[in-house]
Amino acid sequence: MYTIYKHEVKSYIKSLLIWAVCVGGMGFACVLLYSTMADSMGDMAESFSNMGAFSDAFGMSQLSIATLAGFYATEVGTIHSLGGAMFAAVIATCMLSKEEDGHTSEFLFTLPITREKVVTAKGCAVITHIFLFNLLCVGFYLLGVMILGEEMPLQEFFLYHIMQFFMHLEVAAICYAISAFMKKNKLGVGLGIVLLLYAYDLIARVIPDLSDSKVISPFSVANASEIFSTGEIEKTAAIIAAAVLIVSICIAYMGYTKRDLAS
Repeated sequence: MYTIYKHEVKSYIKSLLIWAVCVGGMGFACVLLYSTMADSMGDMAESFSNMGAFSDAFGMSQLSIATLAGFYATEVGTIHSLGGAMFAAVIATCMLSKEEDGHTSEFLFTLPITREKVVTAKGCAVITHIFLFNLLCVGFYLLGVMILGEEMPLQEFFLYHIMQFFMHLEVAAICYAISAFMKKNKLGVGLGIVLLLYAYDLIARVIPDLSDSKVISPFSVANASEIFSTGEIEKTAAIIAAAVLIVSICIAYMGYTKRDLAS
């Protein structure tokens, strides 16, 4: 089982570095950009906070973008949450289905290893990649804050990124369950799910009738503007996210172990 885990970690290491550098680098650039915009940010903050639905959707009605925390939550938070979710979806969607798509399943299952162990090993590889991705990105962001020399509320900062890791795991679990039933690598499915959930989260924050149901989306459990403004997480969203994660993992195990695999 460890051999499979090590192989999967090595197989996606280049993809991990590319995604981490792109997403983390964009966030790093945004943090440094704050210093050049700080002087004119005061007037902009008031305008942005009064833009109605747009302000609500991106959290600018809760935080002032004239502060580093507010700027980080609205700008870097959007980049990291969406970029990280897309990375998690890409990794998880292909992890199980690639065996049939690459015609390697016949060889894999001639080895003395059960399907349950294959699912476990590959799942651990997904978790490892998501953890490393978040770790590298946080390193980029902290480096930017250190270079900037501004104060950042570290308690909210780390709480936000812990919940981002949890949210990325939920997205990955959903895509992992789907991967267990697919015979071809279909990245579009995973990316489509992420964009659909992200769009739903934005719409639910704009339309009052959907505000109570925004907790369905994984993005609500790690919303930067709410965490940086209150220092707390949405407990209902966290419970739903945990339930979805567990159910998705169970579906992945049951689906992959019971269905016929193409050689």
